[in-house]
Amino acid sequence: MTATLPAAWRSVLPHLSEPLPPDRTPPSASGSEVGVNLPMELVRQSVLPREYWTIPDEVQAAYRHYRPTPLWRAQGFERAIGARVPVYVKYEGGNISGSHKLNTALAQAYYYKRAGVRELVTGTGAGQWGTAMAAACALFGLRCRVFMVESSLRRKPYRGVLMRMLGAQVHSSPSGLTEVSGQRTTALGNSLSLAIGEAVEYARNHDGVAFCIGSGETYSILHQSVIGLESQTQLAELDAQVDAVVGCVGAGSNFGGIALPFHAEAAATGTTPPLLVAAESSTSPKLTRGVYAYDKTDATGTGPMEAMYTIGSDYPIPDAHSAGLRFHGAAKVVSALRHTGDVAATAVGQTESLNAGQLLTLHEQVLPAPESGHALAAAARIATTGADGMRARKGVLVCVSGHGYLDLGAYEQLLNGELGDEAPVEEALLSAVAGLTPVYGERVPADANGGRVR
Repeated sequence: MTATLPAAWRSVLPHLSEPLPPDRTPPSASGSEVGVNLPMELVRQSVLPREYWTIPDEVQAAYRHYRPTPLWRAQGFERAIGARVPVYVKYEGGNISGSHKLNTALAQAYYYKRAGVRELVTGTGAGQWGTAMAAACALFGLRCRVFMVESSLRRKPYRGVLMRMLGAQVHSSPSGLTEVSGQRTTALGNSLSLAIGEAVEYARNHDGVAFCIGSGETYSILHQSVIGLESQTQLAELDAQVDAVVGCVGAGSNFGGIALPFHAEAAATGTTPPLLVAAESSTSPKLTRGVYAYDKTDATGTGPMEAMYTIGSDYPIPDAHSAGLRFHGAAKVVSALRHTGDVAATAVGQTESLNAGQLLTLHEQVLPAPESGHALAAAARIATTGADGMRARKGVLVCVSGHGYLDLGAYEQLLNGELGDEAPVEEALLSAVAGLTPVYGERVPADANGGRVR
């Protein structure tokens, strides 16, 4: 494979059929709301309709340690699932963080360092983002502090060890170090919203410290476009065609990275894009059972209210091994494309996810993270019998966003027959979103086929 590293990130903003709904001031704003100290370049990347953004030399140099990442036709996996079309895997797990998260962590650390920030603080679910941020801070000479979801850190203590090896301070969330953690019960310790809220509060109260996040932000999705851009070149080298692109969704950076460059290319050339399928966890089904409304991005409620598909930021998400998908809302860019019918979605349980991960391990010798297993399970549906009316006729591209070597406890439960699924109850979902303001018209649940909410 001779694909080269892209020289520029590609933005989807010029190719949205409708403008992004503007952020709103939170109802609780009283002059003490958090000011997110974003470097101006990240602000510009979030709002300007510029299509290409040059990747800084320092970030390019860091990328070259692990990019381009491999893409191959997964013929063993195809045979195992009985695929009717080729399935191509793009693998993002071959770096120190073990996931795609490093793509934006390196860019953000570079821009924050240039802006004079001395320490970055963040919240993490499964730990991939925290590890990526710790690695990026180490490379660019910044201090790093990570609040990690308690249930995930308990299951995967070596994620915490790796972050500490990279120089980061790691706190189990709820930590007891912040006011917002004291307002929450231990039962909500599996909430990524709370971990992020703790990081936001900590940054607000310390000089020289900035909060950073790498999931649903528009600039983060821009940085992740290297995944899709490389994939387009690699598929062309293989003379391969795909009519479905699949990625798992927590907030949206991995899915946006693999899928949105295909949307941008089709819009720019006037061609038909592939089916873009967001595979989410059935424990946090914002795109398939949520509403398109204004909601908080973290538990403090002091940041801007964003237009998103959400199940409610205060919803107590059922426990699951795919902590990276355990977030209440989808990125505003992904949500906008979902609303206009340009993005489809399907929900996958963790048993089906880990079964798909085991198949990839057996037949492709790659152990995927549980989060990536959701994308693999969705790809298997689309490549065989179809799912929610979605079926590929030419080929499927799926992003395996990270490795699962620190998730073997989940696979052990699968092998021992101890794994179960706990989906949200409809009444609880309705209660969690009852007070939210809909983006357009009447608030109704999102349909299962990616159509516009009416």
